[in-house]
Amino acid sequence: MKVHIIKPIILGKLPKVISNHYNLNCDSNNVMVFPGAIKHIEKRHPQDLEKYFNKIEEIISNPDYVGQKPKEPKSVELIKEFEDDVLVAIKLDPSGYIYLSTMYSLQNAKFKIKTRLKSGRLISYTDLLANLKKK
Repeated sequence: MKVHIIKPIILGKLPKVISNHYNLNCDSNNVMVFPGAIKHIEKRHPQDLEKYFNKIEEIISNPDYVGQKPKEPKSVELIKEFEDDVLVAIKLDPSGYIYLSTMYSLQNAKFKIKTRLKSGRLISYTDLLANLKKK
């Protein structure tokens, strides 16, 4: 499958619980994708784009894990377990919109997820929702 877009499109809506938890103060929780990001993914992760592009909305709206790279406070990583564990990286643009920067299947995923959960870099989405209900 070749993904060809000529202008930005909306891929899905990031749940408010995620944007609030990671302080992504965005105008809208719509996640945009730009042609340059598609070209990047096609070049770096072509098999993942082909296999999982049609699953991005599901990954965004209902991830299994959410997290943040320590050196990128205006971003969020979403991981969904399929045949592969797929990571979707979303960033906040300074002008106030959020966009997909990359997506790829995690290599050695079970180990990475386990260590990131232990370090606190990741949290399960169900735990994030449960913590919200406790407040």
